Amino acid sequence: MHAKIAANPNLYLFEKFEAGVIHLDAQRKVLAMNDYARRVLPVQDKQPFDKLVTSFHPERSKPKVNFLLDEASGCPMANAVPMTMIINIPEQVLLIKVSRLGDARGDTTGFALVFYDVTQLVSQAPVMAEPMAPKLLASAPKNMRLSRIPLVADHKVSFVDTADVLSLESQAHSTRVLTREGYQFCNLSIGDLALRLDPAQFIRVHRCFIVNLQAVQSLGREGGKTHVVLKGKSAANVPVSRGEVGRLREALGLG
Repeated sequence: MHAKIAANPNLYLFEKFEAGVIHLDAQRKVLAMNDYARRVLPVQDKQPFDKLVTSFHPERSKPKVNFLLDEASGCPMANAVPMTMIINIPEQVLLIKVSRLGDARGDTTGFALVFYDVTQLVSQAPVMAEPMAPKLLASAPKNMRLSRIPLVADHKVSFVDTADVLSLESQAHSTRVLTREGYQFCNLSIGDLALRLDPAQFIRVHRCFIVNLQAVQSLGREGGKTHVVLKGKSAANVPVSRGEVGRLREALGLG
């Protein structure tokens, strides 16, 4: 296989990472959390207790969290497997699993939300153009570049090396990832990915598309519009916004 996906990633996560645990009531308000969740999440700033769980998520992540809880709230038999999602919060990438909690009658009494901070697993440290003084380095904002993209399918998580990604396509709050093996899905939005992918390797050519410069075979034109022809037989052409044509040609060394 061309796409380098880590073997048995779920086992690796359970063995190597601490788990944050949050207990929600049936109205999705935070009742309690373990010590690790207190350390990782901005508890002091957000004061989330007795508030909706989305109170300490950025606006772009709230629809995903609500979707996750909506899915977990469905038929118990249909959702016996915990719902899984990847979200991006400032400086972190979290793998989240949600399970519905029920009483003796099976009625919903709340939710158990378990998360793992997988930032180091999917990221590489940013390359600085110039050396920074230790004091400035300590206060510099973290902007980790993704070296692998987390994929979720059938409640299972896998990881694909960015070098094996041909293009990315926006799909509402998620992203369709094209590799030589075909299409797979990432729960991160294309905006989240654009902020974390290496700009020397990837370029956003359209509000809905990002392409790997190494995967570009040629540029084509049809009806006055430019598109990218990707390497690989199954790869569809990628549209290029008029305002991005010049930047793309420069990145490809076409001047």
